[in-house]
Amino acid sequence: MQKVLDNFFNIEVMAKYLPNILDGFVLTVYLAVSVVATGIVLGLALAILRAFQIKPVNFLIVIFVDLFRALPPLVIMMIFYFAFPYVGLTMSGFVAAWSCLALVLAAFAEEIYWAGILSVHKGQWEAARSTGLTHLETLIHVVLPQALRLAIAPLTNRAIAISKGTALASVVAVQEILAHAATAQAFSANTSPLTMGAIAYLILFAPLVTASRWVEARYAWKR
Repeated sequence: MQKVLDNFFNIEVMAKYLPNILDGFVLTVYLAVSVVATGIVLGLALAILRAFQIKPVNFLIVIFVDLFRALPPLVIMMIFYFAFPYVGLTMSGFVAAWSCLALVLAAFAEEIYWAGILSVHKGQWEAARSTGLTHLETLIHVVLPQALRLAIAPLTNRAIAISKGTALASVVAVQEILAHAATAQAFSANTSPLTMGAIAYLILFAPLVTASRWVEARYAWKR
């Protein structure tokens, strides 16, 4: 038992590297919030654009969605950070991680929103148009309120899953929680910093999971 405490819960090591973990925690929160906000808004914009049924545009949206849903986020992130400089597009590790995860979330969010839009009965479209509403007004005032309620549960789950991918950002030199914990573990030759990293992720994401349950219960479609 003493060996477990010395290797995973060493108070001296934890106290020494706690400031580093806190720095990583703040950066991780900032990155996760940026990813979720960008991904959800972009996904909604793409779903609305797709609802206008412009074939060339819809074709491009489907290609984008299928591509970013199929490729692992780590592969996309490494392409953004390591490959794009060869074509003259250089970005920081933070921007590469943010843009990669946001685009992946946007691809999933678009499909979730689109499924919600398709679930609204065609008769409601026709009834709204018969009152004089335009296609856009029908979409905004009649269809989207229903579609968004249907999308809440899968969207919150997907947002949490993608935001946990911030741990991948350590691969592109972003000093988030995992990067600081791994560096501290290497310098201290002790795994206690990794324990702190795990606790930090738990502190960050456990409330999000609880909040997502409340949001689903409060705003989801009542059947």
